[in-house]
Amino acid sequence: MFCVLRKGHLALALGALVFFVLFIFILWRGAAQPALETSMFLAEDGSLTIIIDPGHGGEDGGAVAADGTVESQINLEVAQRLQEILVFLGREPVMTRDSDISIYSEGASTLREKKVSDIRNRVEFVNSYPSAILLSIHQNSLPQAKSVHGAQAFCNQAEGGEALAAVIQDRLNQAVNLGNEKDAKVIDSSVYLMSHIQCAGVLVECGFLSNAEETALLKTGEHQTLLAISVAAGLLSGITANVSAGTPSPG
Repeated sequence: MFCVLRKGHLALALGALVFFVLFIFILWRGAAQPALETSMFLAEDGSLTIIIDPGHGGEDGGAVAADGTVESQINLEVAQRLQEILVFLGREPVMTRDSDISIYSEGASTLREKKVSDIRNRVEFVNSYPSAILLSIHQNSLPQAKSVHGAQAFCNQAEGGEALAAVIQDRLNQAVNLGNEKDAKVIDSSVYLMSHIQCAGVLVECGFLSNAEETALLKTGEHQTLLAISVAAGLLSGITANVSAGTPSPG
């Protein structure tokens, strides 16, 4: 029993060490990019809430791969890993959902009504915080071009959004897009969530479910962790150490 416990502790210690080394490596690889001017993100009391939004959920599964893999579940798994990493690093993010649910209001009955209610509730949730950054996690799909792959960051037009997306994209390029680097882009204004939140938001398309090889990768814990580390490194390299990223009461 003693040996089993010691082996278990050793495995946990090694896992934590590997994670820490990966995080520092990704952070260091992108160190040439300047940190953002954090005052644009902060509330009057100096606080900042990090909100993680696993896209879709419940009846709305989002994109579906050829093998039946549903986007919403991968979104949740990557988002939960991102949450765990940020907590490990001393931050306390909040989640729009933490299980396979759609967060629509009572009274919504059809799938369309549920989707509309869900996205409006997410906007209301984000806007209830006096100062926040939104990280929305999604998967892409382009069935007409199945060879397309890679992770890409999109931002809204709120102050700081474009700069933050660029830093996150840099970390994604270093970690998962080598040889397939992409540029961060401003998202289309038709994306309701991103155009109606009042804070800077970055939507990360982690990969393409229309690409069979990338779908297989996206389903693995190792790749999900690498994506989460990249997003966390990009976020934290863009905000200074004196920012309190706790969860102030909605106001």
